[in-house]
Amino acid sequence: MTLTEIPREKALTKTAFIEQYYRPQRPVVLEKGVVDWPAHHKWNLDYMAQVAGDKQVPLYDDRPVQHKDGFNEPHATMKMRDYVALLKKEPTKYRIFLWNVLKEVPQLQQDFSYPDMGLRFMKGLPMLFFGGRDSHTFMHYDIDLGNIFHFHFEGKKKCILFSQEQTPHLYKVPHSLITHESIDFSNPDYDKWPALKRAKGYVTHLGHGEVLYMPEGYWHYMKYLTPGFSMSLRSMAKNPRHLAKAVYNVAIMRHYDVLMRKLKGQAWIDHKNEQAILRTEKQRGLS
Repeated sequence: MTLTEIPREKALTKTAFIEQYYRPQRPVVLEKGVVDWPAHHKWNLDYMAQVAGDKQVPLYDDRPVQHKDGFNEPHATMKMRDYVALLKKEPTKYRIFLWNVLKEVPQLQQDFSYPDMGLRFMKGLPMLFFGGRDSHTFMHYDIDLGNIFHFHFEGKKKCILFSQEQTPHLYKVPHSLITHESIDFSNPDYDKWPALKRAKGYVTHLGHGEVLYMPEGYWHYMKYLTPGFSMSLRSMAKNPRHLAKAVYNVAIMRHYDVLMRKLKGQAWIDHKNEQAILRTEKQRGLS
């Protein structure tokens, strides 16, 4: 893979953001994107344990997808205070994924505001994500292909991004939003995954208070180098092709995949993983 460092800006006006990054759909890191938020000095793991300690939170790890798994179904649950204690005690693969701030802990909405960057944010969907040291997501893109502002708090996180145009190189699993789960994007085996050598993407490392803008439909892989958490705010895709794909994902693809898991069981998951390899190698002339 060829990975280019994502540009970083200490200060960026709305006009500059739209012209330099949003319109050309280029990622950027805003180094001082939340300094005016109360969250900048309040939000850390201890604070989350304090304000949400009794909340049962959904936990996910990096186990391969199984046919019996529901769409975004958690692998376990735990009270937030216990989860924070686990994060601080030892490495864990358990992550919190898509945890709705407004729904679960309404008082947290007083600690942040929606940035005026020329995008119309979906204000009912601020989502939190937590992870322990060395935990990671699969390489994936979001079902709605939205524009995402990813605000990071506490710890360090590595982010690898690819645009939708790079999909032919990434071993995408059919009828899904992920690449083949066996790929380690932190240290890919190019003998096993030769098409990845042609992929061109971006990389950055986020620290406390930094904000990553991910354009519409970007593939992303997140690895927590230390325990920490992030919040994402999103805006709908504007590209008609991306909007059409989002509608297809939500209205057709998701339900078709669930149906096939019920009908064919694990054979359906295995078939999709095989097709991810065969289709990619055929497209790239590697078969």
